[in-house]
Amino acid sequence: MSDWLEHTVQVEVEAPIDLVWSLWSDLEQMPRWMKWIDSVKIPPDNPDISLWKLKTGSLEFNWQSRILKVIPNQIIQWESIDGLPNQGAIRFYDRHNSSIVKMSISYAIPGMIGKIMDNLFLGRIVESTIQADLERFKEYALNVKAN
Repeated sequence: MSDWLEHTVQVEVEAPIDLVWSLWSDLEQMPRWMKWIDSVKIPPDNPDISLWKLKTGSLEFNWQSRILKVIPNQIIQWESIDGLPNQGAIRFYDRHNSSIVKMSISYAIPGMIGKIMDNLFLGRIVESTIQADLERFKEYALNVKAN
């Protein structure tokens, strides 16, 4: 039995939507700004599938995700199909001189872990980490824009 936790965070990036979209939609680059993501690989024969490895301290999780929906400059929606159960969407909002990046993610934690760690405590750690990831993405995008 698992409990599902959900988080939504967002950041405003002072860069055009085309740039923000192109950076984020290159999934293999995510370890550059996502602290816990060790690697993302896209199999050449199936670009809708991605193989993820999350690593923090001595914990390591692997999973496969499938892209469910892509609307360029608007949304990337996914769900895991193997490994760590998760699903979510990245939404992009064009503000002409800037872009909003909004991430919603849900993930299942086994009941055993939920009993060991208070779900609220775990949720706060995950949410603050994801928010920090978005802030790192913002800095990454601004550096790319400047160069």
